[in-house]
Amino acid sequence: MSAATLSAPAAAPAREGRIGLRANLRHIGALARRNMLQIKADPESMFDAVIMPIIFILLFTYVFGGSMAGKGHEKEYLNYLVPGLMAMQGMNIAMAVGTGVNDDFKKGVMDRFRTMPIARSSVLIAKIVVEIGRMLIATAILLGMGFALGLSITTTPLHLLAAVVLSVAFGASLMWVFILLGLSLKTPQAVQGIAMLVLMPLQFGSSIFAPTAKMPGWLEGFTEYNPLSNLADAARHLMRGGPVAHSVWMTLAWAVAITLVTAPLAVSKFRKKT
Repeated sequence: MSAATLSAPAAAPAREGRIGLRANLRHIGALARRNMLQIKADPESMFDAVIMPIIFILLFTYVFGGSMAGKGHEKEYLNYLVPGLMAMQGMNIAMAVGTGVNDDFKKGVMDRFRTMPIARSSVLIAKIVVEIGRMLIATAILLGMGFALGLSITTTPLHLLAAVVLSVAFGASLMWVFILLGLSLKTPQAVQGIAMLVLMPLQFGSSIFAPTAKMPGWLEGFTEYNPLSNLADAARHLMRGGPVAHSVWMTLAWAVAITLVTAPLAVSKFRKKT
């Protein structure tokens, strides 16, 4: 192996600083296309985005709907549930980003990328761009199934669009968390296991599935600061009416804070990971 080959990875960071915005965007586009071709070659990787929204909405509506709203009034619970599921599925898809990054490292794909004269962040951003597309598909399926079952929007289409955008923005911020996990842990199974330990308390200790007023005091206090509660309440009020300012601003604040903390850590970890 030549000296030039051995020195290539070390030289890459120096070249990265000279990459302009246009070239960076071109790299992101090329890498995003590569990720989409991977999905095309492995359609089963779309099952979580296509099938899970249908399973969740049917399962929770007809298992919990009668208990929450009374037998025969499942549609009332459906209107409460769907905005919450919009918040939940962002976390589920974000988890897949972490396992995907970890798997790419095990296959050696990421090592190849790091020897190329491209911005390190472009590799990770391309992942997020494609996963946002999967999240939009999952949201469209969720809403389509919801409307088929009787979901009604009492505001305007613009309010519905705002709820979707807010859910996607928060989900994108969570992707940085799971990318960092994928870069830090040794196996995809470890990423998935740790992710579930995080997901379960956040999802069920929130207002996604049930109003928090009837929860024990200590749990109600937790849900008040749970970002998923803020996101679910914001989406719910945008779609059904109600005060939205506090929930929207809290959700955006969480999304910005999570991104500012975890994105630099993830890019740094990507540069240093061996």
